[in-house]
Amino acid sequence: MGLLEMFGKKDVGNSLIRQIPYALKLRFAPYRLSLKDKGPVDLIVDIENLRDEEPLLTSVVIRVPKALGLDSMGLNQMREIRMGYLKPKETKSLRIELYPSARTKPGLYPVLVTAFCHYRDYSHILNSEKKRIELRVDE
Repeated sequence: MGLLEMFGKKDVGNSLIRQIPYALKLRFAPYRLSLKDKGPVDLIVDIENLRDEEPLLTSVVIRVPKALGLDSMGLNQMREIRMGYLKPKETKSLRIELYPSARTKPGLYPVLVTAFCHYRDYSHILNSEKKRIELRVDE
């Protein structure tokens, strides 16, 4: 019996570090970006807490290349979204708009999404899960 267990606390840090805490599902709506329309495409991120017992303090970071933007001017290529606590087995969905910029040419562009599991506050990271998806851009 450890010292923490004597006071009714249990150490969950090791199990969170060893196992993947989240299930990430990524998709685009519509599935490609058209340069003719000059409109955004939505990146839909479904994140599920895979833990059975404890809620997880969660944040999501989205990174796009310089040819795309997370705002209509195309100035921001990274965004952090703080989601708060995800209850056990809870799923939340995010919808992020991706915009073309003046530098956008037809082709495939990688989009990197990282979900972070925090403890205490958002500056302390326990574990993370990364996924990469490619956005097709047509004329």
